[in-house]
Amino acid sequence: MSTVNQPHTVSPRVINLFFVIGLISAFAFRVLVVLAHFNSPWFKPVWYLGVAGYFAFFLYRYLISRKRRQAVIDYDLLGKVRRGDKLDAADREVLEYLLASLLRSRENINYMMIFVLSVLAVAADVVLSFF
Repeated sequence: MSTVNQPHTVSPRVINLFFVIGLISAFAFRVLVVLAHFNSPWFKPVWYLGVAGYFAFFLYRYLISRKRRQAVIDYDLLGKVRRGDKLDAADREVLEYLLASLLRSRENINYMMIFVLSVLAVAADVVLSFF
């Protein structure tokens, strides 16, 4: 058994907070396409909102990804699975953390929203370019 601290998932409040931050940032960057057509004084504040939000969101995502990766390394999970080694209780707890973390994450929804908002921003830009 490893002496490494057992990783654990963050609370749903934290997950939801960063999900919302990611969505707001994605929306802000897509709104810039529309604001650029109107020479709006809101352009820079919206841009700063998007940058600050993405800074927080992607730092959070990086830390979660690093935590998952480190858990696999610390417990040699890939090696144990490849060798067919028996997993002890600590290994199973880490696997449970990894799987629960993947299932609790809303990154797939965030990525889909970024895609949808991007399509809408491009469509709005095309439409506004003709006026």
